[in-house]
Amino acid sequence: MGRVIAVTNQKCGVGKTTTAINLAASFAAAEVKSLLVDCDPQSNSTSGLGFARDPQRLSTYHLLLGEADAAQAVQTTELEGLSLIPSHKNLIGANIELVGANEREYRLRHALRDIRNQFEFVVLDCPPALDLLTLNALVAADAVLIPMQAEYFALEGVSELLDTIERLRQSFNPKLEIEGVVLTMYDDRSILAQQVAQELKQFFGDKLPGNIIPRNIRLSEAPRYGKPVLIYDVGSRGTESYVR
Repeated sequence: MGRVIAVTNQKCGVGKTTTAINLAASFAAAEVKSLLVDCDPQSNSTSGLGFARDPQRLSTYHLLLGEADAAQAVQTTELEGLSLIPSHKNLIGANIELVGANEREYRLRHALRDIRNQFEFVVLDCPPALDLLTLNALVAADAVLIPMQAEYFALEGVSELLDTIERLRQSFNPKLEIEGVVLTMYDDRSILAQQVAQELKQFFGDKLPGNIIPRNIRLSEAPRYGKPVLIYDVGSRGTESYVR
């Protein structure tokens, strides 16, 4: 069965979608079959892989509502070995539509069950909120990867997320692990960033990898062209960091 990793942080603008896209793409580039599942109604992972909006296309919305099987929704991408289950703006309504549904927290886990053995890694791009969509992703996941910037406000948000994860372990998914915390948009010239990184290292230990994601213009440009950064500019610092 493929390992399912939820990329999540309820704070906006921390490089969550960039991390989800380029992590999944880096697996594929290493000839490791991967699936990216866009769980965010903003559909940024979907457009970031070059898929235009299409109201007729099957998406995570249809999976959560039980209107389609995951295998029907899987799309191939420009990068061999990388597949996508796209999102749709209607996904925002799932937070309301699922309120009274049976096993509402387990919908995504059940939907992915039949295709997990086709991929070595399944990466879930979560919305920037601790809502029912994120809850479904965390219940479906084996582990959580938390992207964050090296700033003090980010520390407060991660503390809240860790508390949510612990409560979720007790109620829905006792095997959920913290895969790690990855620093994004890192500016090594900033003394503040260095101080926050040191504090995070003391708190998370080995869960904070030595490799960080630098602030890099190529990472910002790539989504505009609907490409992972390793296709857009294979030699960039951003590409090198995500591959590592």
